[in-house]
Amino acid sequence: MGSNKGGSTVRVAERLIMPVIEERGLDLWDTRFEKEGSRWYLRYFIDKSGGVNISDCEFVSRAVEKLLDESDPIQQSYTLEVSSPGIERELVRDWHFEKYLGSKVCVRLIRPVEGIRDFYGELLSKSGDEIKILLPGDVEMSLQRAEAANIKLAADYETGGQYE
Repeated sequence: MGSNKGGSTVRVAERLIMPVIEERGLDLWDTRFEKEGSRWYLRYFIDKSGGVNISDCEFVSRAVEKLLDESDPIQQSYTLEVSSPGIERELVRDWHFEKYLGSKVCVRLIRPVEGIRDFYGELLSKSGDEIKILLPGDVEMSLQRAEAANIKLAADYETGGQYE
């Protein structure tokens, strides 16, 4: 989503959905307007304590679809998707990092360091664009947000949840 137009589309889409999200007692995790192949997608990721279910997604999808049709803020055709951010949710916004301080994360770097792109550890801090991760062996790693392709919560598939 490198274009300014994509950013303004996301802002408009977020303004439209917020009353729907608040009415349902949900949180808006993220909004993305992105092109895959020849198709555009408007993706809302919603969350709530205990996780979202299909009825939450259907409710939000129907409500926001009506609002999007009425205001018609997006000129090109697109597919609307509403879903949970998932157990291995990507940390994107500052509040995501604040909420999950102390949690296990997976950092995928854009450029490998000593041949390694993926690092797992505990999220220690985020200050501005600097992120600190505690790697196994008590090794502290500092990186700039721009150096990471993505930063996601690490899932613990043995217990069916996120590492704490």
